[in-house]
Amino acid sequence: MLTRIEDQFIAFLDSLSKSYFLVQKTILGCFAKPFEAKLVVYQMVSIGYRSLPVAMLTAFSVGMVLALQAGYSGMYVFNEPLYVGTIVAFSIVKELGPVLTATVITGRVGAAITAELGTMKVTEQIDALYTLGTNPIKYLAVPRFLACITMIPILTAISNILSIIGGWVVSRFKLDIPSTIYWSDTLDFLRIDDFFHGFIKSFFFAAIIGFVSIYKGFETKGGAQGVGKATTQSVVTTLVLIVVTDYFISVVLVAIGIG
Repeated sequence: MLTRIEDQFIAFLDSLSKSYFLVQKTILGCFAKPFEAKLVVYQMVSIGYRSLPVAMLTAFSVGMVLALQAGYSGMYVFNEPLYVGTIVAFSIVKELGPVLTATVITGRVGAAITAELGTMKVTEQIDALYTLGTNPIKYLAVPRFLACITMIPILTAISNILSIIGGWVVSRFKLDIPSTIYWSDTLDFLRIDDFFHGFIKSFFFAAIIGFVSIYKGFETKGGAQGVGKATTQSVVTTLVLIVVTDYFISVVLVAIGIG
């Protein structure tokens, strides 16, 4: 048992060092010439535009459910639905919007990046790039990372708007709350700092999704079975890191006066 623990600890340190150097090379590659604009735009379309329908549907549905539960809870306690717009806006903008968008993107984009790069790894296409004198980090990792940190915050902002609109639909047509009351509850108490609290989080979540999925893809081994295993590990690791770091990011942002 001690030998197994020692082997796992050594493997953890090895993966930690490899991920550190991958992050370092990727960040430096973002500023190195030449800039692969076409590859970045292609990844932005794949990661951002093609993820828009599922992100919008998820956000709209969550806003509707949150408004419904907030309204019924208010009627149970106060005999009428109070501050539904405020509850929906604060919950979505500061917490649920960034986390749920990152979760959806992890399932759709993070898994796809790991599977794509993992397939290239086990079929020795990445080794072929080294042979041809092409830097795989610059050619494969950098465009995907830049697309993640560019498009995921935009998707988060769009999801926030759709969630609040979804809450308005339920408030107006299910809870019979006048639109003026819902929007006044939303806009009167919501501050710009509250928006940036969640918006800043989305950049950290985007970096986590990009780095973890790229690292797991580059470290894939074992053929088709290894690709499936790496994809599963990528999704699970990303989701755990998002949930864990969410608390610490919130603490730091509150400490510096943002939200």
